[in-house]
Amino acid sequence: METSFALSCPLPITKHKTIVLGHGSGGRLTAQLVRDLFLPAFDNAALRKLDDQAVLDAGSARIALTTDSFVVTPLFFPGGDIGHLAVNGAVNDLAMSGARPLYLTAAFIIEEGLPLEDLARIAQSMALAAAEAGVAIVTGDTKVVNHGCADKLFITTAGVGLVPEDASISASNARVGDVVIVSGSIGDHGMAIWSAREGIDFDGRLHSDTAALNALVDAMTRAGDVHVLRDPTRGGLGTSLCEIAASSSIGIEVEATAVPVRDEVKAACEILGMDPFFVANEGKLVAMVAESSADAVLQAMRTIPQGRAACSIGRVVSQHPGMVVLKTEVGGSRIIDVPFAEPLPRIC
Repeated sequence: METSFALSCPLPITKHKTIVLGHGSGGRLTAQLVRDLFLPAFDNAALRKLDDQAVLDAGSARIALTTDSFVVTPLFFPGGDIGHLAVNGAVNDLAMSGARPLYLTAAFIIEEGLPLEDLARIAQSMALAAAEAGVAIVTGDTKVVNHGCADKLFITTAGVGLVPEDASISASNARVGDVVIVSGSIGDHGMAIWSAREGIDFDGRLHSDTAALNALVDAMTRAGDVHVLRDPTRGGLGTSLCEIAASSSIGIEVEATAVPVRDEVKAACEILGMDPFFVANEGKLVAMVAESSADAVLQAMRTIPQGRAACSIGRVVSQHPGMVVLKTEVGGSRIIDVPFAEPLPRIC
């Protein structure tokens, strides 16, 4: 069994011979690891789509299934904590297929020495987040490792939801003419984590956007023809757009002046020399919507708290398939490319 796995799973084509932090960043190293190591090992039609969830037939039902692990540091940050993040992350991955999230599992890897008060606070936060999203945490697991063998607490959540029969939402479904929509300002979560980690609070104005998006998605899909949904977490909006362009073999053009970025996020990014397009979000989505439905979808989004600042930022085009082009403020253009690695590790 072990020999068979080794033969069917060649090493990734990379100069790295060991895992580095960049392999978990959501950038090129992550994509390379998935493409060259995990896909050959586990290859199947559902996995090949590389969506945030798998949509599967289960008897007469269609279900969405997802799993995600959370290793954020610090455990508590402005606007949330690792528990709130873990629930919302699983819920959102399910919702990005148009599914109605139903049930979650939660597994905890706890480092010896973690204060019970902190664990209780995180558990209560998870319970509140699950109640707000309308899901139940129905089973789980707990492991404790020696002091120094982990960083306080890691959480893995998995989720299952029901997918409507007529839903067909995937990163591979973008169509020429689609309007590109974002649900609000980008980069909030990544900069909030950085500010908490470094002790720089920008007068308390940086907060994570962590939130469940299933109610927002429900409003969107009822209002119009939604082809693609992604929550741009690790790697940010830029990476998500690049992945969609590659999966759908289309081009995407984005107007830089249309993309909402808070002033405090811009300031933090300038300090770090980072591009807000590649900073993580945990309560935002990007969608490709049929042009005929775009206005109705935007109106529906703005009736939901998580979509009040929704706006269109660009179009899907037939030119430059597989590429994302940013139309800059000064009238030029530049290609948005996936970064090699996320400069802010441990953000989710």
